[in-house]
Amino acid sequence: MCSKLAVALSSTIGLALLGFALFAASPETPIGSKWWPSEWGADDQRGAANRLTPELTVHAARLISSGKIYPLGRTYEHGMPLPGKRHFSLTIPGSPTGGPDGENRVVYHDDLFSGEIGQIGTQLDGLGHIGVRMGCDDYFYNGFRRSDFGKPYGLEKLGIENVGVFFTRGVLVDVAAFKGIERMKAGDVVTVQDFEGALKSEGVQVAEGDVVLIRTGHGQLWMKDNTEFSAGEPGIGMAAAGWLSAHKIVLVGSDTWATEVVPPENKDRPFEVHQWLLVRNGIYNLENLDLEQLAHDRVYEFAFVFAPLRLKGATGSPGNPIAVR
Repeated sequence: MCSKLAVALSSTIGLALLGFALFAASPETPIGSKWWPSEWGADDQRGAANRLTPELTVHAARLISSGKIYPLGRTYEHGMPLPGKRHFSLTIPGSPTGGPDGENRVVYHDDLFSGEIGQIGTQLDGLGHIGVRMGCDDYFYNGFRRSDFGKPYGLEKLGIENVGVFFTRGVLVDVAAFKGIERMKAGDVVTVQDFEGALKSEGVQVAEGDVVLIRTGHGQLWMKDNTEFSAGEPGIGMAAAGWLSAHKIVLVGSDTWATEVVPPENKDRPFEVHQWLLVRNGIYNLENLDLEQLAHDRVYEFAFVFAPLRLKGATGSPGNPIAVR
């Protein structure tokens, strides 16, 4: 029956979605069939960032008409929502930290930071962030084993320094607006139908090499009701994740802290969307975005720019991605 179905699905997206539909049936690994080597080779550490080309950069630049810049990153500050036991601390060691020096009496301030720098606030999940336990080892993107690259002073493979710069077309999928609500609730699943309906209403489509940003409205709770913000979230389920990977995007972002729905669709398979995106497909995940102004101005297509910090061996990166109209 499956072989007949495969023949019937002639389009690239159809075949990709077929693969997604069948992966759960395979007992080969806890997340389906073996996913390595990647389409970019057994040594690849960039994943979907390989889809970024000079041609896509030029196309994105041509989308800029007014030059208006939309900062999408949150302010890193004491009291912001922090998952689990993660922490954030920024102090000024002495005020001033140094000086006065010389005849000109120069003084200066330094910063002392402590925290999970790539996994708090607005954060890009790198390919070394999420893996799968199989037997006595953990497997990550492209089949790299933790025992071979996981070191206490930085990952020796899949570090965030491998990603490069994102300068490509961005698409906003305003699911909350499509549903006619202020914000979705924790546990609400963003479906393929939501994607397609919202995109149709916005008059845009998703193409290879795109960055897709999802607005659920949940981000309006940031620094207003951190308890509710952190307790759970709306987000994409596995079907929508399969839809995104079938469209060969490079990055998905959201106004939530995990992008995927929490609690999960299957209580026994937490953060499975992370595994689908990062581990199986090398698609990056950008969390805790501020998408309100972009949505208010109904900007659904734009140039997206983000340069992750080149933190050698890090699992992720903070930063302030921007959309330019």
